[in-house]
Amino acid sequence: MAFDSLSEKLQNVFKSLRSKGRLSEEDVKVALKEVKMALLEADVNFKVVKGFISSVQERAVGQNVLTSLTPGQTVIKIVNEELVRLMGDERTELTLLPGNKITTIMMCGLQGAGKTTMSAKLAGLLKSKGRKVLLVAADIYRPAAIDQLTINGEKQGVDVFSMGTKHKPLNIVKAAMEHAEKNGHNVVIIDTAGRLHVDEEMMQELIDIEENVEITNTILTVDSMTGQDAVNVASSFNEKLPLTGVILTKLDSDTRGGAALSIRSVTGLPILYSGIGEKLSDIEPFYPDRMASRILGMGDILTLIDKAQEEIDEEKAKEMAKKLKKAEFDYNDFLDQISQMKKMGGISKIMGMIPGMGASLKGVELDDDMFKGVEAIINSMTKEERANPQLMNPSRKKRIAAGAGVDIADVNRLVKQVDSQKKMMKQFSGMMNQKGGKKFGGFKFPF
Repeated sequence: MAFDSLSEKLQNVFKSLRSKGRLSEEDVKVALKEVKMALLEADVNFKVVKGFISSVQERAVGQNVLTSLTPGQTVIKIVNEELVRLMGDERTELTLLPGNKITTIMMCGLQGAGKTTMSAKLAGLLKSKGRKVLLVAADIYRPAAIDQLTINGEKQGVDVFSMGTKHKPLNIVKAAMEHAEKNGHNVVIIDTAGRLHVDEEMMQELIDIEENVEITNTILTVDSMTGQDAVNVASSFNEKLPLTGVILTKLDSDTRGGAALSIRSVTGLPILYSGIGEKLSDIEPFYPDRMASRILGMGDILTLIDKAQEEIDEEKAKEMAKKLKKAEFDYNDFLDQISQMKKMGGISKIMGMIPGMGASLKGVELDDDMFKGVEAIINSMTKEERANPQLMNPSRKKRIAAGAGVDIADVNRLVKQVDSQKKMMKQFSGMMNQKGGKKFGGFKFPF
């Protein structure tokens, strides 16, 4: 996962700060030297690191920090605040024009940065917010890019405008704008061509579109795995084009984090969104404060709540609340919990967002494959068995294990888990009765 190595190193530094009752100026300098090395190893721009360390040190040895009751915690708080400042203080929103006015978004970037996929991801996100989106295939050099955009547009339920590879990109975009006007689209996302490196021909095509079409947002798509090179690419594009923001792709991969921590400081451009997986739904707004929390191993509970609100079925949640009150729980409910968890990004992403869980799960392999056996067991049950855990007996367990292709011990383990869930729900039910029927929302995940 992104930032894992940096996060681990920073947490080790802070552990040593917390263990000391009082801090000297030398203690702070030693700790910040280690922070500096960790940031450089994460491929953060050298000038950015230098400025960051200077700001932290100036604040950490002043303001009576060293004589405060919890100097270690205060230094960590300063580091967190400076990380947030480095990435842009607050969330920057994409500019969307009101009503039926057409918002135009030109996506640009180098080949291989994930621009075409990100165009479709962004289209899906804006569609979910009630916008009528048109994707425009303006990459005339890669027929595969047009096919990819068309397929992904269909998956997202979004219209795609294409004129093949025989027309100039500017003419395609002009025709697409007319099409959008006639068909009531209020967002147009233009997928432009990329190259293996920044060149004049590519830049001129983008400049031509900028000068002849009213573009609301010009967004650079950057591969976060390229580290400082991503910052260099952003600087090159920013010199030629009026960029309004950056989208970081592959932020879920084993990236060192240098791009996310350097781009805003070097270019002044805000990071608007980040790509956090291969699915077309794997895009999330970039919040500097939440990203700083993740980097420092503090989790990201706000993003977890956002995901829960987006993905958890409201009707099922109400149904679950009723069952909680009656202390009811069956195998169908267990299956629903697994499904909801997958929609929220899977167990590893969820656990990574819970404060303190990242460090405690170090070295533990967590992925959704661990639930395949559970799903197979439940799917091998009859409707009656799923709805009534009381029916389980040795002969039924034996039949279910054979049908799922697992050991009977695996079936017994699941039976115990569901039984413990029921017992826990009875305890909650008792608490609710004692508190005069106070409602408790949400699910308990099956892990």
